[in-house]
Amino acid sequence: VLAEDHPDERQEIRQLLDSEFEVLRAVGDGAALVAAVAELKPDAVISDIQMPNLDGIEAGSEVLGRGLCEAIVVLSMYPDRHLVQAAIDAGIRGYVLKLDAGDELIPAVYAALRGERYLSSGVRRCNH
Repeated sequence: VLAEDHPDERQEIRQLLDSEFEVLRAVGDGAALVAAVAELKPDAVISDIQMPNLDGIEAGSEVLGRGLCEAIVVLSMYPDRHLVQAAIDAGIRGYVLKLDAGDELIPAVYAALRGERYLSSGVRRCNH
């Protein structure tokens, strides 16, 4: 399940994911993400961090807390150390900068599915 509040970006990310995965549903906010995950029980969740209703970290926390899906990757424009740490503390397995998504989103999803943490190269560069 994919969550991104900007329709054009949602379509681009979906096309990228479709090369390797079946995207069961693409939604535009955090509340719709939680509802879609509860309904569809996907293997993985990919979510923008900044969205209406619930942000990606809040939605991810709810999904994890309800035991709906463990493989969660968030996308962000920002390599902010506090956001990265908040995502990790919430149990989110992947943090990928949108600038890195073309090369690193699919490897991040595979890592999350294996139970591994994945920080994209832009995040690692900015948080050392």
